[in-house]
Amino acid sequence: MTFIALVAALLIEQARALSAGNPAHIAFLRLSDALERSLNSGRYEHGVLAWLIAVVPIVAAVVALSAYLDGIGPLLVLLFDVAVLYLTMGFRQFSHAYGDALAALRAGDVARARLSMERWLLRPASDLGSNELARLAIERGLLNAHRHVFGVIAWFAVFGAAGAVFYRLAAMLHDRWSQRPARTETDFGTFSRAVFRWCDWIPVRLTAVSFAVVGDFEDALYCWRSQAANWPDPSEGVVLTSGAGAIGVRLGSTLGVVEPLEVRSEIGTGEDADAELMTSAVGLIWRALVLWLFVISLVTAASWFG
Repeated sequence: MTFIALVAALLIEQARALSAGNPAHIAFLRLSDALERSLNSGRYEHGVLAWLIAVVPIVAAVVALSAYLDGIGPLLVLLFDVAVLYLTMGFRQFSHAYGDALAALRAGDVARARLSMERWLLRPASDLGSNELARLAIERGLLNAHRHVFGVIAWFAVFGAAGAVFYRLAAMLHDRWSQRPARTETDFGTFSRAVFRWCDWIPVRLTAVSFAVVGDFEDALYCWRSQAANWPDPSEGVVLTSGAGAIGVRLGSTLGVVEPLEVRSEIGTGEDADAELMTSAVGLIWRALVLWLFVISLVTAASWFG
């Protein structure tokens, strides 16, 4: 059922993508903001309490509903799993923005590419050149593919619908409570960071391995081993270095003169980023997804006939 649910959810999303501003996501973000306003006194234990209030009731409800539907019949469980995956996976949530930037760079319209990246990343891009825009797009595309697709699949494959929901909520709280500079100065977001790093430890490595398998294996592993720890977020570094090595592109490095100036280590190997390598990154993600589905189909078949 895992394989069938994944394929069905991916097909539905390709036909009718769920926007990042869909009601379910907006409702949870409003809940997280309300909890932060009410409980954020800068203390670690208040961050723990807020996280538990935000996540545990929702995950418990998914577990209870899954168990109830399982008692009625497997078809209802399958439909529920597809619905959960449709809500938690977001392949098309970022692919449109990526595609817009790619089309603009292919046409040589750097100004339009800058606008596309600004809308996508919610950050200034007016001083970035075409190579820097392509570099940023590949980085964000690889990370979003992991967060919105591979990480969710990994948790769903092991823990079912509740696992997919848990991973997605943990990722959203990590981004909401601990990523903005003003919020890193207090201990409120420390727990959300720690939980997400824990639950993402295995998925990021599975994603990195899959990039290596479907890309340049040796360069992917070399970049992963030698460069991942130099990235500001080592977990993100695992995904980015493996992906960069797999397609032979240089990522990272200082980005223009954006305020605040971003000084980052150079990662990857080979050519500087451009529209052609953006296309290669898309191919890498799709090949990795096919690999994941193939492995899951083998496990599913083994469970059926074993």
